[in-house]
Amino acid sequence: MFYYIYVLQSKITGELYKGYTANLRQRLQKHNRGLNFSTKSKKTWNVIHYEAYRNEKDAKRREKYLKTSQGSRLLKRMLKEYFYAQKVEKLSRVSTTRWTG
Repeated sequence: MFYYIYVLQSKITGELYKGYTANLRQRLQKHNRGLNFSTKSKKTWNVIHYEAYRNEKDAKRREKYLKTSQGSRLLKRMLKEYFYAQKVEKLSRVSTTRWTG
């Protein structure tokens, strides 16, 4: 059995949410159905990163670390190209919809 730490990103706000679960698919469905108090106002969520661990304590320790400021910085460095591509995509949408009249 695996235990997962996961990072979700809100399609609405772009905010990140970090969590831990033994069933990643079921947990994502709960987030997207609004069954989690912390995330229901910002649904719909996408999984942008996850890690699998054989030991539950290892997964919980990693989740706790990623929720610290140092862990958040590490995560942003790990996903640097993903966040950069998002920024470029957002800028290109803005520049193509800008009125030039």
